[in-house]
Parts: sequence; structure tokens; C-alpha cells
Amino acid sequence: MTICGNREFALLKKIGFVRVSGSQEEKKAAQILLDEIQSIGFEGKEETFTVTDTFHTEGTLKVLEPYEKTYTVTCYRCCGSTPNEGVTAGFAYIEDMLEANLVGIEGKLVLVQGRMTPELYQKLLKAKVAGYLTFSGTIEDKEEETDLPTPIMRERLTKFGLMPALNIRAKDAMELVRDRASMVHFTAKSAAETLESRNVVVTVPGTEMPEQIIAFGAHFDSVPFSTGVYDNGAGSVILMELLRYFKEHAPKRTLRFMWYGSEEVGLLGSKAYVEAHREELEPYQLMINVDVAGAILGTDSAIVSAEQSLVDYTDYLFKQAGMAVKVKQDIYSSDSIPFADAGVPAINFCRFGAPGTAFIHDRRDTLSFLSAESLEKTTEKILLFSQQMINAGVLPVPRTIPQNIVEKIDEYLFKEKKEK
Repeated sequence: MTICGNREFALLKKIGFVRVSGSQEEKKAAQILLDEIQSIGFEGKEETFTVTDTFHTEGTLKVLEPYEKTYTVTCYRCCGSTPNEGVTAGFAYIEDMLEANLVGIEGKLVLVQGRMTPELYQKLLKAKVAGYLTFSGTIEDKEEETDLPTPIMRERLTKFGLMPALNIRAKDAMELVRDRASMVHFTAKSAAETLESRNVVVTVPGTEMPEQIIAFGAHFDSVPFSTGVYDNGAGSVILMELLRYFKEHAPKRTLRFMWYGSEEVGLLGSKAYVEAHREELEPYQLMINVDVAGAILGTDSAIVSAEQSLVDYTDYLFKQAGMAVKVKQDIYSSDSIPFADAGVPAINFCRFGAPGTAFIHDRRDTLSFLSAESLEKTTEKILLFSQQMINAGVLPVPRTIPQNIVEKIDEYLFKEKKEK
């Protein structure tokens, strides 16, 4: 059997609809994958898990002084709510929350920028602000061509307490500051719900070393208003094509193919899998993750969350084969993280679109900048690497995670630093 990009592209079209965490559309996409697995000759299974999210939120923001204007906002999912009548409060722009920015902000709605970390969130709670406002996009965005995201307040923040939070367009945030907004009225309504998400799993038994497991992973959920074909329907169909290949070419080691739900809300599918199977992870020798692919213009990368020896091996392998792949040691914000955190070496394969030619996390993530040929070429590269690992006489991957990668994972997961 040869890899077939047209077959991959056809499956990509089937799952190319919005399929957010915990939704019926995510469930529908899982069933499409299960049906495809069955057509290949395997019996896949669903592993369900619960997620906390909010499908319906409401938020408003009106400047009262020194001018009057109502702005379009979205209310964070799973954040705190205001009273029904809302809150009238002072307004302050506190930039990146240095200590000098936090003086005199008690009771105010504060505009912040950048990534909200647990440390910064706790600072806002301690300062007793009325709520916070973030901004998205660029000041050049046109409303009719872009969407205003509804972010989620994740458990790493909510465990410290709930706070109202709104999101606004970048151009409107700039107007608030430029025109010196000082008094506002706002509302936030967000009630967390317990939803069901799912992973799809199938096992291909090894013929000679079945006690050793090589895992494959890709997430199949999307963000709101995105068909998510680049991120990450493409990775999902690549996995399916690899499964098809190893149906006809029996592997020496056991393979576990996994399609994860709820990656876009905090890697929840892969975290759920690792947690549910934590006592069974010892046989897992390597996790091969695929996240974003298919871009016509772009570059293939292999990001190795393992010892430097695997980096060198991978780089040598592709050079020897005359295949252009950028290889480096690092972590990647995807489903390889929970595995590496649990001690399983991981490698992430990605095809990053050239600047200005590929889009994620918005309505522009469509089939328009992807191709069957590009999917096929990336799949062939992943297959070459996979064959070497799966059928090696001795697996050339130390089952250890180097300290520099451990530290990056701990920082990514916002783990509390241990006292020396």
C-alpha cells in the first residue's frame, strides 16, 4: 500500500466542520473516525471523560465617563458572574501588571494584556478588582471579516477563586485607553457546565515485541467558528492513513492510535487518557504526535521532547533520505505534553504554514490553503520515522526526559516550583 493524499483529503472534508469541546459536533466527528477505523478493518473504541465549560455566556460593557459608548464584548467561559444588574466601576489600564500598575485599582475593571498566568491572576484577586478585560486580534481587523473569541478561564485560574472577565477587540481596547475611559458599567454571566468529551482509541498488536507500545496522537476538536481542517483535522487524517498502512504492514511493536477531544481547551483529552491509564504507561516507549499539516506553502518540523540523541537520530534520518524537515529539541503546545510529563519520550510532527498563508483559531482555517499533495508528503515523512522506531531491533530512544525539557513542561503546565 502507498500513502494516498487524495484519500486523506476526502476524509478531511468529512470532518471539516466546527467541532468544539463537549459538543454534539465533536461527538459526530468521533463517530466519523470510528466508522473510518472500522472500514479499515479495526474496532476502535471511545473513551469518554468530562470537561467543565460554558456554551452560553453573556457580557456587556458601556463607558459612562468621560464619554458614553457601548462596546461589543464576549464573556469568558467559566468565569465569575456579576449581579444581574451589573457593576458600575472605575476603569484602569494596567498593562502587564507590574507592581506600579496595581496601585489604586481596587474595585475597578482593569484592562490587561498578554497571557494570564496563575501568578498574575492571584495578584488581581489580592488587589480586589471588580473584573478584568482582555483584548484579541489586531487594530486593523474588520468586524465583518473576523470573529471576537470567547476565551475560557481554565482550572489553573479558577481554583484560586472566580472573577468576572470580558474580552474585547484590540481596536476597541486602544480606543478605551486613548479616550481615557474612567467609569464603566459591565455585566458578565457565565455558568460552568459539566460536558462529555471523548477520545477515539485503536490498537494494532505487535508481531515480535508486543509488550512495547508506540503511541500515535492527534486532536480532532476545533475552536469556535473554525472548521479546524489545518488545526487539526489534518493531523487526524494523517493518523488514519498511517493506521491503514500498518493494517497491511504488520508492526513488530504494538501501536496505539489515539484521536483526542478537547485539546483546544487545555489538552484535556490527552490529559484524561494519561490519567486514566497512568498505571499502564510503562510499556509506552514513544509518543508520536501530529498537529497542523497540509499547508501548501510551509515547512515540515519535528519537535523532539526527549533526549538529544533522538534529535540527532531524527535529523540524520531525514537528511539521509533527502527529506526536508527542521528538527529541534523543545516542547510543543499539544497532546505530547501530558505524555512527556508522565515520562514518555515524544516527538511532534507539524507542517507550519508560511507567514500569511495559513491560519489557525479563526474562521480562515479552511481547505483553501491546504492540498492533498502536501498532506501526502508530510505523511510520508512521518511514516519513514515511524517505521524505523516501530521495527527497530533495539529501540534507539532512551525512555527518559532530559531535565531541560522537564523544566519547560513544568513551566508550561504552571507547576509550582519546588523549594531547593
